[in-house]
Amino acid sequence: MAGGWYKSPATSHYKGITLRILHIYKDYFPVLGGIENHIRQLAEAQTAVGHTVTVLVTNPNQQSKQEQLNGVNVVRAWRLATMASTPLSPSLPLSTRRLAADVVHVHSPYPLGELSQWGLGRSRPYVIGYHSDVIKQQGILRFYRPLLKRVLAGAGRIIVGSDNYVNSSPFLRPLAAQCRIVPYAVDVARFAGARPLRPPAPVPTLLFVGQHRYYKGVDDLIRAMPQLEARLLIGGDGPKRAEWENLAQQLGVAHKVQFLGRIPDEDLPGFYASGDIFVLPSTSRAESFGLVLQEAMAAARPCVTTELGTGTSWLVQDGVTGLVVPPKNPDALATALASLLADPDKRRQMGQAGQQRACAEFTVTEMAARIEAIYQEVIGNL
Repeated sequence: MAGGWYKSPATSHYKGITLRILHIYKDYFPVLGGIENHIRQLAEAQTAVGHTVTVLVTNPNQQSKQEQLNGVNVVRAWRLATMASTPLSPSLPLSTRRLAADVVHVHSPYPLGELSQWGLGRSRPYVIGYHSDVIKQQGILRFYRPLLKRVLAGAGRIIVGSDNYVNSSPFLRPLAAQCRIVPYAVDVARFAGARPLRPPAPVPTLLFVGQHRYYKGVDDLIRAMPQLEARLLIGGDGPKRAEWENLAQQLGVAHKVQFLGRIPDEDLPGFYASGDIFVLPSTSRAESFGLVLQEAMAAARPCVTTELGTGTSWLVQDGVTGLVVPPKNPDALATALASLLADPDKRRQMGQAGQQRACAEFTVTEMAARIEAIYQEVIGNL
């Protein structure tokens, strides 16, 4: 097991003193995304217990801006351009140097943010929130790899969402002793007991929600649909949507598959309440954790996902909170889904087990307390 879990009361502070915490990443609310949502949850929870929290990001509207959101100081550095999903900002390194902090929490992958902090040497402690390996941009990785290794080696600790990811990452495995496992959080109360967004169908309903990208595996799910007596609701949008809609037409299952487009954040609890099984059939390590699986578990929905060596099969306990199948295998996916579709009692048991786990292990308070304990450890090692 890499590193360990740290537990402490959510209101404890290092030596009784509130901390100045600086988070660095490329985007923040109102930009929506898994990492952006995580940083917002964490920053607001840290502010709520008395820490002074600043989030340094870039501004999609180019000009620099500073504001306060729910008690969090948000500094948006001037953005020059975006290359390979990486915002470039000449002013972000300067802001990194200027902003005072007792501990810096750099969220990776974001090369500019990592380089900005690493360039300060050992003048102040920092931790890395390691959210994903670089998967698709292999050309950039040739140049980025040496920097990332140095940044990781210099970090006081590396915070990772699951043991699985540490054990399967070529960057993290050599630094396993430096890693600490802290799962992401979900607001269970928000998803439990919501009213359905969609009316029931004569057959059970399968759910997927997420960006329509190459690694999500929705094409495998659509290929499984001819074997299933079920309806499939697909939430979200992205570059693969037209291709997936065409595939449903070609396979003659378009009448079973509904593309709902982007689901507003406030409607997500109702979306999960509209289905019987949640499916995340991802095909690549680009799916590093699977935050939507946590949301589905909080909504007491059994989950079917794929074994990628990442957080997906750590979150979904095979046979307990759902089922785990090989990736890129529509037949295996269909078999797993058919077994749950035929067994309502099993679905209910798995859904309840998932919700219980979410309540026990994935609360925002627990996540913030574990991360604060890591900050304390890093500062105490100076």
